[in-house]
Amino acid sequence: MLYQNLARPVLFRIGRGDAERAHDVTLRWLTRLSEQRQVRNALIKLNRASAPVTVCGIPFPNPVGLAAGLDKNGIAVGAWPALGFGFAEIGTVTAQAQPGNPQPRMFRAKQSQAIVNRMGFNNDGAQALAARLAAVPAVDCPLGISIGKSKAVPLEGAIDDYLTSLRFLYPFADYIAINVSSPNTPGLRQLQDAGALRALLGALRAEGTRLAAGRPTRPILVKIAPDLTEPALAQLLEVCLDSGVAGVIATNTTLGRDGIIPAEDAVAAEPGGMSGKPLTQVSREIVRFVHRETNGRLPIIGSGGIMTPDDAQAMFDAGASLVQIYSGLIYNGPGVVRGSARRYLKTARSHHRPATYA
Repeated sequence: MLYQNLARPVLFRIGRGDAERAHDVTLRWLTRLSEQRQVRNALIKLNRASAPVTVCGIPFPNPVGLAAGLDKNGIAVGAWPALGFGFAEIGTVTAQAQPGNPQPRMFRAKQSQAIVNRMGFNNDGAQALAARLAAVPAVDCPLGISIGKSKAVPLEGAIDDYLTSLRFLYPFADYIAINVSSPNTPGLRQLQDAGALRALLGALRAEGTRLAAGRPTRPILVKIAPDLTEPALAQLLEVCLDSGVAGVIATNTTLGRDGIIPAEDAVAAEPGGMSGKPLTQVSREIVRFVHRETNGRLPIIGSGGIMTPDDAQAMFDAGASLVQIYSGLIYNGPGVVRGSARRYLKTARSHHRPATYA
């Protein structure tokens, strides 16, 4: 309650309520924390809940991670374990640096606990991120890197564009997330179609094997949209299984607006993808479908609408091996991270669940 009553009102007033301005200011604060190694290490000891789990061959100190989108350029990577996260996913990053869509492009529906954004993969580019990660100390938690298609690159050039990002970032990632599901880059979701996805994943897997040079390859996961029909999702999952993908991330933001209260129709009318509480049930049902459709063969990172520890546990119960939080952190603070990890550990112990997933 301390965060909701004291910190959140201050954050939400930054920039006269401009959500992106508050995001940028908060990220600058966290960047400073990331650079203060002694303070950061002390906070890691204080805040991190120990609930170790191994997924895709990667040991995680706990299964609660930061979702992509908050730290696109990896400028605050050291801060995330200090807030209790067991892993962090940075990006989405593209091969070419790009400014993203015109501002304003991020909007809060506060009563609905939702965020609508049309950021458009604004980032410094894969090469700049690689240089930044090469210069920072060890992150103290597994790091996923989400890669997407540069807006200026046509769909027929998407494979080479993704491969460029993979080559720059492969040495720094514990896993690679393939973002083909953002609604804010024109045409991107067409890469979820079976033929296009099969070609993309085949090329990425082959290049990953080459880059590994005989060592274990980095796991590749596919981030999926919540707006796919069940037949389309089943086809996508078949491609993922056939292509040797290590897992899926479910889900990205939605184009739907169910769950926004009428008083916030103006926010709902803004173009872009929606995250937050209205996505809670939608994402959970997608995770349940993926788990059932694949008979548990694909590890799932559950993402979307995890606002409380109860939401996180429900996502684990639906079949997720790991979860990611973004909007829940904005609305409810870092306590939801620690609470979710502790709840997971308590439930896992009582059910004697395994700590290792393929």
